[in-house]
Amino acid sequence: MSRLTDLIAQAKAKDTALGEALEREFRALSSRRAFGLNFERHRPESVELPGRPVRKGDKVRVLVPRGSKGGEVPGLWRVIGFEGKGPGRTAHVERIGTEEVERRTANFGDLIVVAEFLYPAFPR
Repeated sequence: MSRLTDLIAQAKAKDTALGEALEREFRALSSRRAFGLNFERHRPESVELPGRPVRKGDKVRVLVPRGSKGGEVPGLWRVIGFEGKGPGRTAHVERIGTEEVERRTANFGDLIVVAEFLYPAFPR
C-alpha cells in the first residue's frame, strides 16, 4: 500500500464519510493518465549515433534518399542483411514494433544507428 492509501484508511477510521469522499476523489484522479502520481506514458528515449558503423542486427533510422523532400522514413528499423560493396551497397531492413512484417531495401549511406534508453552505448 502506498502512503496515500494508508492516510485515507486512517481518515476512514476517524471519519467514515470523509474517508470515503477522499477515496472517491483519489480513484477519480488516479484513473487519469496525466495525474502527477502516475507515470505518464511516453515513447522510449533514443539517441542517434551517426559516426557508428552500421552492423547486422542494429536498430537504425532510414533517411530518405538524398535530394528527396522529407527527413526520414518513419519508425525504427532493424538491419537484417547487406548486399553489394562500395558506394552502391544496400541494406535490407525490417520495421520494428509493427504487427505486420514490413521490409525494405535502403542505401547503406542513408542509415543512422540508434541507441534506445536502457541499452548501453559504448564510446570508442
